[in-house]
Amino acid sequence: MLVKWIRCTVVDRRGFERGQRKWAGLLGEPGFRGQGGGWSRRHPDVAHVFSFWDNRVFYDSFMARAHDTLAAEQSGTYSTAQVKLFQHRFDVKTGFEPRFTDADVVRVAHSRVREDRVDHFALMQERVWNPAMAGSPGMLRGVFGEAPGQEFLVLSMWQSSAERGKYRAGSVERLTQRAQTEDDVLELAGDVVQLEPSWTV
Repeated sequence: MLVKWIRCTVVDRRGFERGQRKWAGLLGEPGFRGQGGGWSRRHPDVAHVFSFWDNRVFYDSFMARAHDTLAAEQSGTYSTAQVKLFQHRFDVKTGFEPRFTDADVVRVAHSRVREDRVDHFALMQERVWNPAMAGSPGMLRGVFGEAPGQEFLVLSMWQSSAERGKYRAGSVERLTQRAQTEDDVLELAGDVVQLEPSWTV
């Protein structure tokens, strides 16, 4: 599965939201699995969108055909857009599905990892972080993806920001030490996204 992450700095919020609803045109595209997103809880002018495809072949086919027509609806509504593609490596919890209807917030964590620590980083994600998140009340599902250049994405869906807050307050510092995260990671950036139901496809 291919995971696409788009981060936009928005200058026309109403126009951007109107354009975002037009992405319902993705339905029926071969290989398309789902899309959702919302606004950053820290930066009111930042929007995040996540979309999921069976594989790169279907995605490239869509980009070559229908993408520009849909994207034109949002032209001029944002000043910058960062787009990254990640290959699904494993689920956080089990049975990941790109469904957004039961989630309230998404936590996104983006890491750039030292080349000689990639295997350790992935192993710690599987053995330390995943069980901790999977055992947290309110954590629904998630995905761990990898991109060239030792880049990784951890996407986790939560029933509410309050539930996610409980996990963070109790666990993150202890887990960071146990997983030796500081030894693995060169850069780490994250955000909490308040999902907009009307953006879900």
